[in-house]
Formats: sequence, C-alpha cells, structure tokens
Amino acid sequence: MDELPPQLTAQEEGSHPYLVMKDQKPPIITKAIDALHRHKDEFFKKYGEEGTEAEKKAISLLSKLRNELQTDKPLLPLHDDWVDTDIWNQYLEDQHNLLNENDKKISWFQSSWLYVECYLYRRIHEALVLSSPISDFDVFKDSKDQNFLESRGAIEALCFYLQESKRTIEVVDENIQKDEFCKLLQIMLWGNKCDLAVVPGQSIPQTSSPLTILEGLKPFILVNNMDALWSLLLNKRKKSQENFSVIRVDFILDNAGFELVTDLVMADFLIASNLATEIHFHGKCIPWFVSDTNIKDVNWLITQLKAAESTYLSTCGLIWEDYLKKKTWVYHDHMFWTLPFEYCAMPHVAPDLYADLQKSNLILFKGDLNYRKLLGDRKWGLTIPFHEALNGFHPAPLCSIRTVKTQVQAGLAPGQGEQVADSNPEWMTSGNYGILQFDGGP
Repeated sequence: MDELPPQLTAQEEGSHPYLVMKDQKPPIITKAIDALHRHKDEFFKKYGEEGTEAEKKAISLLSKLRNELQTDKPLLPLHDDWVDTDIWNQYLEDQHNLLNENDKKISWFQSSWLYVECYLYRRIHEALVLSSPISDFDVFKDSKDQNFLESRGAIEALCFYLQESKRTIEVVDENIQKDEFCKLLQIMLWGNKCDLAVVPGQSIPQTSSPLTILEGLKPFILVNNMDALWSLLLNKRKKSQENFSVIRVDFILDNAGFELVTDLVMADFLIASNLATEIHFHGKCIPWFVSDTNIKDVNWLITQLKAAESTYLSTCGLIWEDYLKKKTWVYHDHMFWTLPFEYCAMPHVAPDLYADLQKSNLILFKGDLNYRKLLGDRKWGLTIPFHEALNGFHPAPLCSIRTVKTQVQAGLAPGQGEQVADSNPEWMTSGNYGILQFDGGP
C-alpha cells in the first residue's frame, strides 16, 4: 500500500477532535470525581479511614489529570503496576522518538487523537489503581446503570419481540427469518446511539419501542450490507446441518445498558435460529470510554433481568445466564481492546487474540471507537474501499455496525458523501447516520 493517510489530531482549533478534547473530556473527568464524592460514605463504611484517604487520593490524581488536559501538557508515563503499563509506556516512548524528529511534543492537542483519547481513560484507571483499596471502583457504573433503567420500556418491548420470534422460528420460511434477522441488525445499529462518552453528564435512554422506528431510519443507513451477512450465515447453517460443524460469531462489544441488550437479543436469535452454534463476546477489562461494556456490566444486567417482574425480561435473564454457564456464550476481555493500537497492529501486538479471531465465521464490531481502530483513525477518502482501509486486518469475515460520530469513513459510493453533506453538513459527527459495512476477509 502507498503511504497511509494521516491520523486525526485535535491540533486544529475548532475541529471536531479539538472540540471533543476541549469541551467533552474535562466534564467526563469531573463526573468521575463526582462519582467518587457520591460514594465516599460507602468507602468509609467498607474500609474506614483508609477508604477516605483513597477517595481523596483518586480525586487529587483526577484533578491533576484534568488540569494537564486543559493546559495541553505533555503526556506522562504511567506509574501504576497494571498488566499493560510497560506496553503503554513503550508506546509513549515510540511516539516521542517518532515525533522528535519533527520537533513536536507528545501532548493532548498535538498528538494522534485516537491515542490521546485512549490514554485519557487509561489515566483515569491509573488514578484508581494507585488509590488502594478502592482500585476496582468503576467511576462510570452509575451512568451505565441509569441508562439501562431509563431504557427499561424499550428493553421490555425488545425482549417480548425476541420471545415471540423464537416461538415461531422453527416453522417460518427463510424469507421471514431473514426479515427478523435484518430487523435485529438495525436495532443493534441504532442502539449504538446510546453512547455516554458523547454527551457527558447525560443518559441517552431508548424510551420507545425500537421496532417502531426502523422503517423511517432506513434512508439513514449509508452502507447496508445486511444481505451479505445473511447469505454468509445461511450458507454456514446449511453446511453445519450437513456435517455438524461449529458456527462461531464474535461480538466486539461497545456500550453497556440498552445497546448491550440489543447485542444479547441478536446473539440469542442467532443461537435459536441455528445461524450460530456459539457466540464469543469481547468486552473491556477496565472501565473505558464511559459506557463501554465490561464483565461486571454483563453480570449486573443479567441479574437485573432475572429479578424483573416482567416474564419477558426474567426469561431472557435466565436463558442468557444459562448460555454463559454452558459456554454457548463465552465472554473474553483481552487487554488489547484497551491499548492505543489500531487493529492492523493486532497480529504483532496480540497474536494470541488475532489467532483466536481467525477461528470466527463472522466478527461483528460494534460502535464508533471500534470503527476508528479498524481504520486507524485516518483521513481516508470516503470512497476508498473498506477492505483497503482495513490495512491488512483480515482475521475473518467482519462487519462494522456503527452510528457515525467521527470523521472517519470509507467505502461510500462516489458522490454519496457530498450528497449527504448537502442536506446535513455535520453528518459525520451527528450520530444520525449508520453503517452496516461488511468485509469478506483475506
């Protein structure tokens, strides 16, 4: 491949990355500080004075972090002893060596936007790691839980729809199954709007039944490769019925709360319809980008569903818990997902993870951050083929399911971007457009 396009930075005043770093990120740190304040009695009750001192230390470290960001200070090495600390510090050193040739500093607004955003959340984690005994406290948990609770009506409607679909799944023909599959894909797509890192301080609940809005949103899907996904899984199912082979689908998760429910509903449908025989979920091992899913979020969600008075919710909770116990569903949390690397680096940085993904028949990448890492957060031309923009990352057939929130996009038809921009100049950052973008692999 020729020289790669440059990565986005927050350097240009008034640009989208600049405004995100200037206006969105400091309030996120403030919310983390507020969360620690709100739980100070809990820390004292659990750990006594040691808990109180830990809360003060974490707040002090986060306040310092906020000041560094707001004044565009140079990025600092990590000082904790987490499993990935050396990798992060080596990455920073490599960036120094790379940019010092051009006499540039590694700072919040001068460096790769993807890197500094990831670095921010890693520093938030560091503040907790260095504040024992409250090191495992998730400063974003209250926000994630609130999103789930405020979206309860939509979640119940979705669980009801799933149960009704599963009752008839054995007797309906392929066309009806495909229709159900495509509806759930679209629900997964628009569920990605519920991103708490985009609007800090505000929960973005899904209040109405998501099924009622799908038809009106179809024109906003800029790349719609649902037919390719259906054909792939249908062919795998036919082969599996002939030779009893495994059909593995991997979900690279994004947000907890309502979006996570949409993912689990689809995973349940895939198992029930024999379009998959095993599902592998990949989440974060630490709190990340405010609302990203970790194993505690999955367990909390299932506990909430099981305890619900609604039969549809409790049934889903019990079935999903059973899937996890029986390893029909498997949850993974490799540290690579919270490193700053673009995904084309995975074969070298995390060869074990890449080798595992190569066992998949289909990988579904959820959300904007995953798309940015798939494309290296680079300024690709809008019509550059998606396959090319993946820059050699082809572990298996994959699909990005994403509402468009940042100025990274490839694989559009000629003139399509300009046409959308005529009606909505802010289309790349509005979250109002979506993609279901498939790549068939090597």
